[in-house]
Amino acid sequence: MIDLAQGTPSNPLLRLGAQPIALTAAALLLLIAGVTSIAIWRAYTGAAPETDRVVASRQLQARTAQASEQLVEKTKGLEATQQESIDQLQVVQDQLQTMKRLMAAQQADTKRLSEQVASLNESIDGLRQSFASARATDVEAPAVTRRKPVRHRAQASARKRSRG
Repeated sequence: MIDLAQGTPSNPLLRLGAQPIALTAAALLLLIAGVTSIAIWRAYTGAAPETDRVVASRQLQARTAQASEQLVEKTKGLEATQQESIDQLQVVQDQLQTMKRLMAAQQADTKRLSEQVASLNESIDGLRQSFASARATDVEAPAVTRRKPVRHRAQASARKRSRG
């Protein structure tokens, strides 16, 4: 077996650790190069992401406010329309109640008039029957009655004159 020398570092990180100034200088150069490239890129394109985000958020807020205002207006319009509908419905219900009352009164009048017509029909039938029976007795009566003699008529006239 071969033993390695213990004094020689086998890990490459340990070798870099021996030169910390070079490592720090390289990291600093990379950082400066990155910041410089970002600054050049922003200057070249003329747009900064932060500005774009602010503008986008303001536009979004403006759209949200506009949508909210539209919703409020539409809600107010719906409330007004709903109130108008309620008022119209109330008027229709009042008219319906009035029509029901008028209909009930008209039905009562119709019933009363039909009862009166029925009563009149009964009275007319009664009069017809009595008239028919009176005719029947008038037709039979002349055959039974006799005329009074002339002498009796003269006495009856004289009695009437003496009384009056």
